[in-house]
Amino acid sequence: MATKQVQQDGLRTRIRLFTADIGDFWIFGVLLFLILIFTLINPVFFSLANWVNTSTFMTDTLLLGLAETVVILTAGIDLSVGANMGFSSIVFALILQYGMESGMSLWLSLPLGIAGGLATGVLVGLVNGFIITRWRITPFIATLGMLGVCTGLTFIVSQGTSVTNLPDQIGIIGNQVYFDVIGFSVLVTMLTVGVIYLLLTKTRFGRHTYAIGSNIESAKRAGINVNRHLTKIYVLSGFLSALAGIIIVMRFVNGSPLTGSHTELNAIAAVVIGGTSLFGGRGSIWGTVIGAGIIAVMLTGLVLAHVQVYWQIVSVGAIIVLAVYMDQLRGKSGR
Repeated sequence: MATKQVQQDGLRTRIRLFTADIGDFWIFGVLLFLILIFTLINPVFFSLANWVNTSTFMTDTLLLGLAETVVILTAGIDLSVGANMGFSSIVFALILQYGMESGMSLWLSLPLGIAGGLATGVLVGLVNGFIITRWRITPFIATLGMLGVCTGLTFIVSQGTSVTNLPDQIGIIGNQVYFDVIGFSVLVTMLTVGVIYLLLTKTRFGRHTYAIGSNIESAKRAGINVNRHLTKIYVLSGFLSALAGIIIVMRFVNGSPLTGSHTELNAIAAVVIGGTSLFGGRGSIWGTVIGAGIIAVMLTGLVLAHVQVYWQIVSVGAIIVLAVYMDQLRGKSGR
């Protein structure tokens, strides 16, 4: 028994040293490995058409992953991102539908709908921030409650039915593919990635975000208004969630009350796989991009491999557990 325990400890030590050496680059290797495996299983996976489909499918997870990244960097969590996405998408679709039925032009009703959808997401984020910072309710409980509120409001506002009769032009815009490679939603998402990256790495906002996640008491002593900053964080999370909802409506040319259901799982998975610590203070946007890519590649690859949808859900859960385990090993190596 003692010999077996020593062997297990030695294996854990080697894994820790290995993960410490490769840092965050291991996830990129996992992504390449998955692409290779699914290409060998079905060569269609490596086709240009599948690249467009996979990258487009990835945008929903990535936008919500960006929202979760900025929150988790502060040692918080936002379980309402998926429900917020669904609620904002319904508001956007209803405003757009009402504008068109009232005789407005598309170029007037569309901006109004986008403004309404984004405002809805921002308002949800603002309420989350208020509850967390003023009422001192933990982020997990506060955003879990908001998940229920947004889900209920989505069905109330939509009366439980999809919003249809939307103009075909938004579908043409939402499904546009530039140079036969980059879809409209991918382009918008990558521009958003660039903005969030600059925000976290080149501005005071980013420095304060990492400082709060590393040690909130030290951040307070350094003069950071923690409550105000956390409120901004959850507002930004709400904005990104709403943006994801608007893009979905433009892709499918309808607003469904089921949009965003359980998508927070994939978003959190992308963040954790990407190396962002659930304890805050450590992580990167590019890690989340790769994490979202791994999830998208896995799900589309499993579909092409004719794996049942239930096993797809199992695979995402297994990846989360593995990623957290690797993160813990890297944390021990660092210490």
